[in-house]
Amino acid sequence: MLIYEFVVWTALMLATTAIVMLSAKKIGVEIIIGVYAVLSVIANIVAVKLISVGGIIAPAGVIVYSVTFLLTDFLSEVYGKNVAGKAVATGFIANIIYLIVISAVLLWSPAPFMPPEFIDSFNAIFNLAPRIVLASLIAFVISQTNDVYVFHYIRQKTGKRHLWMRNNVSTAISQFIDTAIFITIAFYGVAPVLELIAGQYVLKLIIALLDTPFLYVTVKAMGFSSEKP
Repeated sequence: MLIYEFVVWTALMLATTAIVMLSAKKIGVEIIIGVYAVLSVIANIVAVKLISVGGIIAPAGVIVYSVTFLLTDFLSEVYGKNVAGKAVATGFIANIIYLIVISAVLLWSPAPFMPPEFIDSFNAIFNLAPRIVLASLIAFVISQTNDVYVFHYIRQKTGKRHLWMRNNVSTAISQFIDTAIFITIAFYGVAPVLELIAGQYVLKLIIALLDTPFLYVTVKAMGFSSEKP
Protein backbone atom coordinates (compact mmCIF):
# COMPACT_ATOMS: atom_id res chain seq x y z
CA MET A 1 0.00 0.00 0.00
CA LEU A 2 1.29 3.46 -0.90
CA ILE A 3 1.29 6.29 1.64
CA TYR A 4 -1.37 8.25 -0.24
CA GLU A 5 -3.61 5.17 -0.26
CA PHE A 6 -3.11 4.86 3.49
CA VAL A 7 -4.08 8.51 3.92
CA VAL A 8 -7.20 8.05 1.78
CA TRP A 9 -8.33 4.96 3.72
CA THR A 10 -7.64 6.75 7.01
CA ALA A 11 -9.64 9.80 5.92
CA LEU A 12 -12.58 7.61 4.92
CA MET A 13 -12.47 5.83 8.27
CA LEU A 14 -12.27 9.12 10.16
CA ALA A 15 -15.15 10.59 8.13
CA THR A 16 -17.31 7.55 8.88
CA THR A 17 -16.44 7.79 12.56
CA ALA A 18 -17.24 11.51 12.55
CA ILE A 19 -20.73 10.72 11.25
CA VAL A 20 -21.19 8.29 14.14
CA MET A 21 -20.08 10.95 16.63
CA LEU A 22 -22.49 13.50 15.19
CA SER A 23 -25.35 10.98 15.26
CA ALA A 24 -25.02 10.89 19.06
CA LYS A 25 -26.79 14.26 19.13
CA LYS A 26 -30.04 12.48 18.19
CA ILE A 27 -29.44 8.85 19.08
CA GLY A 28 -27.44 9.29 22.26
CA VAL A 29 -23.87 8.81 23.40
CA GLU A 30 -24.43 5.05 23.62
CA ILE A 31 -23.90 4.71 19.87
CA ILE A 32 -20.37 6.09 20.22
CA ILE A 33 -19.56 3.74 23.09
CA GLY A 34 -20.95 0.80 21.11
CA VAL A 35 -18.96 1.63 17.98
CA TYR A 36 -15.87 2.17 20.12
CA ALA A 37 -16.20 -1.36 21.51
CA VAL A 38 -16.80 -2.83 18.03
CA LEU A 39 -13.75 -1.08 16.58
CA SER A 40 -11.52 -2.31 19.42
CA VAL A 41 -12.60 -5.91 18.74
CA ILE A 42 -12.26 -5.59 14.95
CA ALA A 43 -8.75 -4.18 15.40
CA ASN A 44 -7.75 -7.35 17.25
CA ILE A 45 -9.23 -9.63 14.60
CA VAL A 46 -7.46 -7.98 11.66
CA ALA A 47 -4.21 -7.42 13.58
CA VAL A 48 -3.20 -10.98 12.68
CA LYS A 49 -2.37 -9.73 9.18
CA LEU A 50 0.73 -7.58 8.77
CA ILE A 51 0.66 -4.95 6.03
CA SER A 52 3.25 -2.75 4.33
CA VAL A 53 2.57 0.98 4.01
CA GLY A 54 5.27 2.66 1.97
CA GLY A 55 7.73 0.07 3.25
CA ILE A 56 6.57 0.45 6.87
CA ILE A 57 5.38 -2.83 8.43
CA ALA A 58 2.41 -2.69 10.79
CA PRO A 59 -0.60 -4.79 11.88
CA ALA A 60 -3.63 -4.30 9.62
CA GLY A 61 -5.62 -3.01 12.58
CA VAL A 62 -3.54 0.16 12.86
CA ILE A 63 -6.16 2.44 11.27
CA VAL A 64 -9.16 0.91 13.01
CA TYR A 65 -7.58 0.96 16.45
CA SER A 66 -6.13 4.46 16.08
CA VAL A 67 -9.61 5.80 15.39
CA THR A 68 -10.66 4.72 18.88
CA PHE A 69 -8.45 7.46 20.29
CA LEU A 70 -10.45 10.02 18.29
CA LEU A 71 -13.59 8.65 19.91
CA THR A 72 -12.22 8.87 23.47
CA ASP A 73 -10.94 12.40 22.85
CA PHE A 74 -14.34 13.40 21.49
CA LEU A 75 -16.12 11.81 24.45
CA SER A 76 -13.71 13.49 26.86
CA GLU A 77 -14.23 16.91 25.29
CA VAL A 78 -18.00 16.77 24.82
CA TYR A 79 -19.32 14.36 27.46
CA GLY A 80 -16.60 14.38 30.09
CA LYS A 81 -14.04 12.09 31.68
CA ASN A 82 -16.54 9.66 33.21
CA VAL A 83 -18.25 8.88 29.90
CA ALA A 84 -14.88 8.39 28.19
CA GLY A 85 -13.97 6.00 31.01
CA LYS A 86 -17.20 4.04 30.42
CA ALA A 87 -16.23 3.63 26.76
CA VAL A 88 -12.83 2.25 27.74
CA ALA A 89 -14.46 -0.17 30.20
CA THR A 90 -16.96 -1.29 27.56
CA GLY A 91 -14.19 -1.92 25.03
CA PHE A 92 -12.24 -3.90 27.60
CA ILE A 93 -15.21 -6.12 28.43
CA ALA A 94 -16.00 -6.63 24.73
CA ASN A 95 -12.46 -7.89 24.13
CA ILE A 96 -12.59 -10.25 27.08
CA ILE A 97 -15.79 -11.76 25.68
CA TYR A 98 -14.14 -12.05 22.27
CA LEU A 99 -11.13 -13.81 23.80
CA ILE A 100 -13.33 -16.29 25.65
CA VAL A 101 -15.41 -17.08 22.56
CA ILE A 102 -12.40 -17.56 20.26
CA SER A 103 -10.64 -19.76 22.83
CA ALA A 104 -13.74 -21.94 23.11
CA VAL A 105 -14.28 -22.19 19.35
CA LEU A 106 -10.69 -23.35 18.84
CA LEU A 107 -11.35 -26.24 21.24
CA TRP A 108 -14.57 -27.38 19.57
CA SER A 109 -14.40 -30.30 17.15
CA PRO A 110 -15.22 -29.31 13.56
CA ALA A 111 -18.00 -30.95 11.58
CA PRO A 112 -16.74 -34.04 9.70
CA PHE A 113 -17.59 -32.53 6.29
CA MET A 114 -15.50 -29.40 6.86
CA PRO A 115 -12.51 -29.28 4.45
CA PRO A 116 -9.23 -29.87 6.32
CA GLU A 117 -7.56 -26.93 4.58
CA PHE A 118 -10.32 -24.63 5.88
CA ILE A 119 -9.86 -25.88 9.44
CA ASP A 120 -6.09 -25.52 9.18
CA SER A 121 -6.42 -21.96 7.88
CA PHE A 122 -8.92 -21.04 10.60
CA ASN A 123 -6.72 -22.45 13.35
CA ALA A 124 -3.59 -20.85 11.90
CA ILE A 125 -5.21 -17.42 12.07
CA PHE A 126 -7.13 -17.60 15.31
CA ASN A 127 -4.59 -19.59 17.31
CA LEU A 128 -2.60 -16.35 17.37
CA ALA A 129 -5.69 -14.32 18.23
CA PRO A 130 -5.75 -15.06 21.99
CA ARG A 131 -2.16 -13.83 22.27
CA ILE A 132 -3.02 -10.72 20.27
CA VAL A 133 -6.10 -10.02 22.35
CA LEU A 134 -4.16 -10.55 25.59
CA ALA A 135 -1.54 -8.09 24.35
CA SER A 136 -4.27 -5.72 23.31
CA LEU A 137 -6.08 -5.94 26.66
CA ILE A 138 -2.96 -5.01 28.59
CA ALA A 139 -1.98 -2.24 26.18
CA PHE A 140 -5.61 -1.12 25.87
CA VAL A 141 -6.22 -0.50 29.56
CA ILE A 142 -2.93 1.29 30.12
CA SER A 143 -2.88 3.45 26.97
CA GLN A 144 -6.57 4.37 26.81
CA THR A 145 -6.67 5.26 30.50
CA ASN A 146 -3.55 7.36 29.99
CA ASP A 147 -5.16 9.07 26.99
CA VAL A 148 -8.21 10.13 28.99
CA TYR A 149 -6.06 11.25 31.93
CA VAL A 150 -3.57 13.29 29.85
CA PHE A 151 -6.36 14.82 27.75
CA HIS A 152 -8.17 16.08 30.85
CA TYR A 153 -4.96 17.19 32.54
CA ILE A 154 -4.16 19.44 29.58
CA ARG A 155 -7.79 20.60 29.42
CA GLN A 156 -7.62 21.69 33.05
CA LYS A 157 -4.56 23.76 32.19
CA THR A 158 -5.88 25.26 28.95
CA GLY A 159 -9.65 25.34 29.39
CA LYS A 160 -11.46 25.32 26.04
CA ARG A 161 -8.38 26.62 24.25
CA HIS A 162 -5.90 24.52 22.30
CA LEU A 163 -8.04 21.49 21.55
CA TRP A 164 -5.41 20.48 18.98
CA MET A 165 -2.79 20.35 21.74
CA ARG A 166 -4.63 18.04 24.11
CA ASN A 167 -5.80 15.87 21.22
CA ASN A 168 -2.36 15.37 19.69
CA VAL A 169 -0.26 15.29 22.87
CA SER A 170 -2.52 12.83 24.70
CA THR A 171 -2.79 10.63 21.62
CA ALA A 172 0.94 10.71 20.82
CA ILE A 173 1.92 9.65 24.33
CA SER A 174 -0.81 7.03 24.61
CA GLN A 175 -0.16 5.57 21.18
CA PHE A 176 3.52 5.08 21.98
CA ILE A 177 2.63 3.27 25.20
CA ASP A 178 0.06 1.16 23.39
CA THR A 179 2.37 0.33 20.47
CA ALA A 180 5.33 -0.68 22.62
CA ILE A 181 3.27 -2.93 24.89
CA PHE A 182 1.08 -4.46 22.19
CA ILE A 183 3.81 -5.24 19.66
CA THR A 184 6.17 -6.68 22.27
CA ILE A 185 3.61 -9.07 23.73
CA ALA A 186 1.80 -9.97 20.49
CA PHE A 187 4.70 -10.43 18.09
CA TYR A 188 7.82 -11.20 20.14
CA GLY A 189 9.43 -14.24 18.56
CA VAL A 190 7.07 -14.05 15.57
CA ALA A 191 8.06 -10.82 13.81
CA PRO A 192 10.73 -8.07 14.15
CA VAL A 193 9.46 -6.22 17.23
CA LEU A 194 11.50 -3.00 17.03
CA GLU A 195 10.70 -2.55 13.35
CA LEU A 196 7.00 -3.05 14.02
CA ILE A 197 6.99 -0.62 16.97
CA ALA A 198 8.73 2.11 14.97
CA GLY A 199 6.60 1.58 11.88
CA GLN A 200 3.27 1.37 13.64
CA TYR A 201 4.02 4.43 15.77
CA VAL A 202 4.87 6.52 12.70
CA LEU A 203 1.58 5.52 11.08
CA LYS A 204 -0.33 6.26 14.29
CA LEU A 205 1.19 9.75 14.46
CA ILE A 206 0.04 10.37 10.89
CA ILE A 207 -3.46 9.28 11.84
CA ALA A 208 -3.39 11.49 14.96
CA LEU A 209 -2.58 14.53 12.83
CA LEU A 210 -5.27 13.62 10.30
CA ASP A 211 -7.97 13.20 12.95
CA THR A 212 -7.54 16.71 14.41
CA PRO A 213 -9.72 18.51 11.81
CA PHE A 214 -12.44 15.86 12.27
CA LEU A 215 -12.36 16.42 16.04
CA TYR A 216 -12.72 20.20 15.60
CA VAL A 217 -15.61 19.84 13.16
CA THR A 218 -17.55 17.36 15.28
CA VAL A 219 -17.00 19.18 18.59
CA LYS A 220 -18.09 22.47 17.03
CA ALA A 221 -21.10 20.83 15.39
CA MET A 222 -22.16 19.53 18.80
CA GLY A 223 -22.12 23.12 20.03
CA PHE A 224 -19.47 22.61 22.70
CA SER A 225 -16.71 24.80 21.31
CA SER A 226 -16.30 27.87 19.13
CA GLU A 227 -12.53 27.52 19.13
CA LYS A 228 -10.73 27.54 15.80
CA PRO A 229 -7.79 25.19 15.10
